[in-house]
Amino acid sequence: MRRPGSAWWTSPRPLWLIVALFAWLLATAWVRPLMAPDEGRYGSVALAMLHSGDWLVPRLDGLPFFHKPPLFYWIGAAAMSVTGPVEWAARLPSIIGAGTEAAALFLFLRRWSTMRQALLSTVVLVTTPFFFLGAQFANLDMLVAGCISATVLLAAGAALARERGEPWRALLAGAYLMAAAGLLAKGLIGLVLPGAVLVLWCAATRKTVVLKLALWLPGWVVLLAAAGPWFVAMQLKYPEFFDYFVITQHFRRFASSGFNNEHPFWFYVPVLAVLTLPWFAWVLVPRGKDDKDGKPRSRLSDVDWLMWIWLAVIVVFFSLPRSKLVGYVLPALPPLACLIAQRVLAGRAVEKLLPRMRATSAVAAVLCVACVVAVALYSVPPGTRLRLPAGQSVAPGDQVMMLDSYYYEIPFYWNLRQPVLVSDDWKAAATDTRDNWRKEIFDASRFEPARADATLIDRTQLAPVLCVPRTTWLVGPIASQLSNPWLGKAQLVAVNESIAAWRFAGSATRDPDCLGTPASAPAGAAVPSPPVPAPSTKWQ
Repeated sequence: MRRPGSAWWTSPRPLWLIVALFAWLLATAWVRPLMAPDEGRYGSVALAMLHSGDWLVPRLDGLPFFHKPPLFYWIGAAAMSVTGPVEWAARLPSIIGAGTEAAALFLFLRRWSTMRQALLSTVVLVTTPFFFLGAQFANLDMLVAGCISATVLLAAGAALARERGEPWRALLAGAYLMAAAGLLAKGLIGLVLPGAVLVLWCAATRKTVVLKLALWLPGWVVLLAAAGPWFVAMQLKYPEFFDYFVITQHFRRFASSGFNNEHPFWFYVPVLAVLTLPWFAWVLVPRGKDDKDGKPRSRLSDVDWLMWIWLAVIVVFFSLPRSKLVGYVLPALPPLACLIAQRVLAGRAVEKLLPRMRATSAVAAVLCVACVVAVALYSVPPGTRLRLPAGQSVAPGDQVMMLDSYYYEIPFYWNLRQPVLVSDDWKAAATDTRDNWRKEIFDASRFEPARADATLIDRTQLAPVLCVPRTTWLVGPIASQLSNPWLGKAQLVAVNESIAAWRFAGSATRDPDCLGTPASAPAGAAVPSPPVPAPSTKWQ
């Protein structure tokens, strides 16, 4: 039952609120370049999907990239088909995930709790720096967090509605559809985590209806019809798909200690506490008294149980493996926001709280924007600033080669329509177990070896590729000239911090010795570099 109060609390307009949520999340999505490696990687894969016209197979440098399913790339490629390769379009999948998460939380609490709880929980969520930055980051974590959150809330809403004799089938069908989206966003966790939350909620509240709804046949038809075709198509086209995508990327990664970013079990506790300030500080404020009898409320409602179990499942699940990334725990933010809002409102008069809530909201919103600005100023990878001079661009017949490294942002910012050549020691890459660009590309090469042979060039076999009658644009560390003295024959066209770009004219006669050291340079002498051109202000 709604309590009387100010119009802000009692006259909601859900549609306008949801529009405002997306506007808030979009407001700063364009202000900073893509970060390496994640944003450059996922943005470039989405752009490659658009350019290639192959909307089934995600490709990294032209090779099948099955680290994750395609939903993120579908959304990003669709957006860039309208806008071109711009940052906010690359981040749109994350913004949609965040907006879905916030809207689902508001609508669920509006129906099954109080309007005050719904509004404050939503405000807490969208002004939490962790949530806001996650929505501004072009990787898969926020998109799957939105799918997981919507699945949990729709399924819980369906269970509560059925108990009360209200319409529930549309809600449950929506839950299965969002579970399918979670599968297409990041794999099995899109189904497993909501299932774990709901089963434990069923056990804690003795809602056997949840188990019945989990076996609802029409829902499984919806899920399989939405998510199944892509997985079946990939398995039929690539027989190794199941082993790589399911066994390696899910179970081996979860259990292994050989991957990067190892952290202790308790890692996510301080992450959640620090990155949700200033709202998390309310957890330290003593709970107020209940308005009716002056005693604190002790009995948990069905919604309370759902939020506590949801928070615990996400944090514990991602704390088990040794490899941990901050963004993994984003699905825990909606229940945490709800519990913080509950602590703020507990036994306190809203009219007296409003000034403090407005102040906290304002501080939190300013902190969100400040975090984006700080990232824009201090975390810009060199590849995003490596621009070609005015009047120079990669022509359709030109080839691009990266030397001893792969810069994910270059295909995005240069708007390349063809895969680049990558020069490296690929025999050594076969034994590399670390998570890095080399392992990602080498793993992708196993699915299409013939295509890989044309793009992955051993550093000892450069002459047959470069000594041809076509222009090659070379990108690599500026120190590449020390190990590749033939770069003295190339035109240095751009430099930014530690990386550079050269233009190599090739050989009109296919001279196999075109990479020989220039005759004018004595043996062992350093090859002088041409003057560095003035930086351009136009992306090519």
